[in-house]
Amino acid sequence: MTTPSLRTDIPAAPAPPAARPRHWLRAGWLMTASGWSANQFSALLGAYRSDLGLTDATTTGLFAVYVLGLIPGLLLAGPAADRRGRRPVTFAALAVSVLATCLLMAGPSAVWLLWPGRFLTGLGAGTLLTAGSVWIKELSAAPYGTAPTPGAAARRSGLFLSAGFASGGLAAACIAEWAPHPMVLAYLPHLVLAAAAALSAARTPETAAAHHRADAPAEPAPAPSPTAFRRLVAPMAPWVFAAPTIAFAVLPGLVDADLDGWRTVYAGLATAVTPGTGLLVAPLARRLAARHRMATALCGLAAVAAGLLLGALAVARTDPASALFAAALLGGGYGLCVAYGLTEVAALTPPHALARRTARFWALCYLGFCAPYAVTLLTGVWSPQAVLTGAAALALLTLAALVRGAART
Repeated sequence: MTTPSLRTDIPAAPAPPAARPRHWLRAGWLMTASGWSANQFSALLGAYRSDLGLTDATTTGLFAVYVLGLIPGLLLAGPAADRRGRRPVTFAALAVSVLATCLLMAGPSAVWLLWPGRFLTGLGAGTLLTAGSVWIKELSAAPYGTAPTPGAAARRSGLFLSAGFASGGLAAACIAEWAPHPMVLAYLPHLVLAAAAALSAARTPETAAAHHRADAPAEPAPAPSPTAFRRLVAPMAPWVFAAPTIAFAVLPGLVDADLDGWRTVYAGLATAVTPGTGLLVAPLARRLAARHRMATALCGLAAVAAGLLLGALAVARTDPASALFAAALLGGGYGLCVAYGLTEVAALTPPHALARRTARFWALCYLGFCAPYAVTLLTGVWSPQAVLTGAAALALLTLAALVRGAART
């Protein structure tokens, strides 16, 4: 009996494709560091009032001067990232953010340093948001990543940002409550996170096309759907940050009268609950976007209106628990609105103009950071609950404007 010979002409099974490195994940920590730097100060507002004797107007002004740094950072970073590349602009912004934190750490010894510290925090955050958002979006898509949809790629930067918002405020509040030298040590975690984020992203590739850098011939300015942007994104954008800043910069101070010894922790909890809920609604945002283009924005604005109404009720009753539920609703609205905005900007804008359009979106969003200052001014004329109720009505009017804009576009 002969032994059958082994066949050698059978083709080998194709090797599975090599997994692409998760460059977007490495770069994402830079966005988390940006969110952390923005919110660590918010949780310390009560400590600045009690320990340094700063007035409500001063602390609210310090909160608002952040926006003055944000606007030039957002508007200048877009063209710079399109021409020079995402990577160098992002790392320069991280360096500015670290310098800002060092100035804030020196604030207890020289209070005037808080002003440039907050301004540079905004400048670094605005620049990092613009360049970093586009970088992560491009790293998520081919040839660098394997995001299932363009919308998923665009939403990732918002998730990293929300993680920084949620953890930064809570960490700063806990350190301020139980550690010595609270207004110095509370800023140390951001320095550690920034260093870790820089190391994580050190080998992440540049994604800007060569012909969009400074050594390439200039291209004519694009005109990517400006009408659709004005109707479908711009009206909603300020609510992206108006909602959470009201939740953690306004509501805690209006309901914490009976929380002696726990006010800083409560403020930190509010700063964690608000963006934390925004992080948790990400799966809901995906499902809503799959059902209808506008569903995410409309549900987000409805949640903002509901959160403001519940906040007004909590203030009227001086009820900290209800205020936390209101913060959760406002955070959910923030998460849905930012997911919608980033997805729409990516859909409406060609790649060579994405950084500039993203910068405009974030600039409009950060106008909402002036909301606490507006509430403080208006409460000199009306009661806080009346002001919050009026803000809820404005959110519903914005929702109606989006519906009308979608019908006309």
